Amino acid sequence: MATALHTFAGLSEVSNNVADWVAGVQQLTQPDRVYWCDGSAAEEQRLRGELLARGELRELNQKSFPGCCLYRSNPSDVARVEHLTYICSRSKDAAGPNNNWMDPAAARAKMRELFRGSMRGRTMYVLPYCMGPLDSPYARCGVEITDSAYVVLNMAIMTRMGRAALERIATEGGFVRGLHSIGDLDPARRFIMHYPEELSIESFGSGYGGNALLGKKCHALRIASWQARDEGWLAEHMLIVGLQNPRGETHYVAAAFPSACGKTNLAMLIPPASLPGWKVFTIGDDIAWLQPGPDGRLWAINPESGYFGVVPGTNASTNRNADQMIRRDTLFTNVGLTADNEPWWEGRTEGRPLTDWLGRPYNPDNGPAAHPNSRFTVAASQNPAYGREAEDPRGVPISALIFGGRRRELAPLVYEARSWQHGVLVGASVASETTAAAAGQVGVVRRDPMAMKPFAGYNFGDYWAHWLAVGAALKNPPRIFHVNWFRQNAAGKFLWPGFGENLRVLAWILDRCAGSAGAVETPIGNMPLTGELNTAGLDISPEALTELTAVPNAAWRKEIASFRQYLLEFGSHLPDAMLAEIDEVARRLAAA
Repeated sequence: MATALHTFAGLSEVSNNVADWVAGVQQLTQPDRVYWCDGSAAEEQRLRGELLARGELRELNQKSFPGCCLYRSNPSDVARVEHLTYICSRSKDAAGPNNNWMDPAAARAKMRELFRGSMRGRTMYVLPYCMGPLDSPYARCGVEITDSAYVVLNMAIMTRMGRAALERIATEGGFVRGLHSIGDLDPARRFIMHYPEELSIESFGSGYGGNALLGKKCHALRIASWQARDEGWLAEHMLIVGLQNPRGETHYVAAAFPSACGKTNLAMLIPPASLPGWKVFTIGDDIAWLQPGPDGRLWAINPESGYFGVVPGTNASTNRNADQMIRRDTLFTNVGLTADNEPWWEGRTEGRPLTDWLGRPYNPDNGPAAHPNSRFTVAASQNPAYGREAEDPRGVPISALIFGGRRRELAPLVYEARSWQHGVLVGASVASETTAAAAGQVGVVRRDPMAMKPFAGYNFGDYWAHWLAVGAALKNPPRIFHVNWFRQNAAGKFLWPGFGENLRVLAWILDRCAGSAGAVETPIGNMPLTGELNTAGLDISPEALTELTAVPNAAWRKEIASFRQYLLEFGSHLPDAMLAEIDEVARRLAAA
C-alpha cells in the first residue's frame, strides 16, 4: 500500500469522483507514495529542494537570476510529438482528417498496459487545478496525476493549482481527468491520448511541457475545444492584449498566429517612441477562452496564469518585457550556461556559453548552446506589461479578432472581413510559407486554420460550423481582420518594419471597430483608405506602401482555387456557408 505523504484535512474537499479515480490510478500504477498538492509556496520550495538534491535541477546565479533554476530534459524528449498525439473519439469521422485518431477502447487498452506498475519506486502527485480565475464562471477545472515533480513545479506556475481548485471541483462535480507518467522515456512507448467524450487525457513516456503539462494544449485546447462546442463557446490558440489609445480608451483584441509569425511579440508589444501616449497590456500570450456575454459581445479569459515560452531570440531588443520578466523566479529548460552560471541561449546579448543544453563544453560544431525549443516557465504577473484584467472573473470584451500568417507576396498588410461569416473563412485560410531555414523549398504553403491545426480536438468542418453558430448568436460580434507583417519585395526585403510599429496597424483596426476609420472594398475584404494608416515618421516609400496594400488578382485566384480544394477535404462536415463565402470571393476576383 502506498504511503500518503500529504493530504488535505480529512480530504473533506475531495469529491467522490476525484477520490475514486485517484484510488483506481494508484492501484494501476502502484506508486510508493501518494502526494496531494496544495499549491503553497512551502510546497514549491520543498519540491524544488528535493530536485536540487537529486541533481535534476540546477540553481542558477542567484545574484543575477534570483530564484531561477535550470532543468535538462532527456535528449529524446524536447518537443511536442504531434505524430503520437491522438483524438480518441468514438467516431473517426468526429476527429476529422485534421487529427490522428485511435479507437478509444484500443487506446485505453494500450495505455493501461503502459501505465501498469509505471510508478513503482516513485511518488504519485495529485494536482487539482483551475484553468482561469478561480471565481470565473468561464473557468474549468481538472486534476492531473503525474509522477514528475518537474511537472508539478510547472503546473504550479501555469495554472491555479491546489486546495482552492479542489474545493471548486468538489462543489461543481465535473473535472477533466489527466493521467501522466514519464515512464521510461522510450520514444517507441510515447503516446498522448485524448478522450473528448469522457473529458480525459492520458500521456505516457514524455516529460516535455506540451506532452506532460496536461492543463496546457491537451486540456485548454484539444479537450476544451470539444467542451466549448457542446457548451456554446470557443477555446482558441489566441493571445489577448489590451490597447489603450492616447485618449485613454482601452480595447481588447484576440489574435491567432502560427509558429514564427510574431505572436509573442504582439502579446508583449511595446509602443514605439513614434506613437506617444499608447499603452499595451498583456492579458494572455497563447490561449483564449471566448464566451458570448450577456451584452451580446464576445468576452475572453486567459485560462493560464503563466508563460511557457520559447527562449531563443529573446533579448532587450526583440522583446524587452520578456527579457525583464525571466530574470527572476523562472524555470529554464534546456538552455546553455555561462562561466558565471547564468542561463544562455542564442540571441542573448550578454555573456558567452560555457556549456550547452546537454551539459557538454560548448562547441559550435555540436550545434547551438541552447536547444532551439528551449523554454522558460514564469508567472504571468512578472511581465512588466501584465494586465490585471487577466484576473477579472468576467473576462475582457473583445473588439476585434485578428488572424495572421507569413506570406511573402500574397496577403496584404491588413484587411478586414466583410462579415462574421466571411471572417470565419479568413480565419480558416490562415497559412504560412516555409523559409529557407525551415525547409529545403522556399514558399511552400502550410495551411493552419485559425492557428489550430495541432490543437482542434475535432473535425475542422464541424469546428467551422461551430464558429458560424457562435457568431450568429452574438448581437455585437467583434470584427475580424487578417494581418501579414512579412510581405517582401522582389529583392526579398521586408516592406514593413514590424515589431512595435505594428501598433500602427492595430490603431487602424481599433478605429474601424469604433467606426471612425474609412476603408476601401477589395475582392478579399476591406483595406485602409489612402492616408488612413498612420505612417508618419516611418522610413517607408509610397511604392512600398502601394505594394503592401496590393491584391494581385491572378495570385489570389490561384490561392482561392487551392484553398477551395483544401476545404473540400472535409466533405459533408464542411458548412455550405463556407463554400458560399469562398465562391463569393472568387466571384469578386473574377469581376475585378
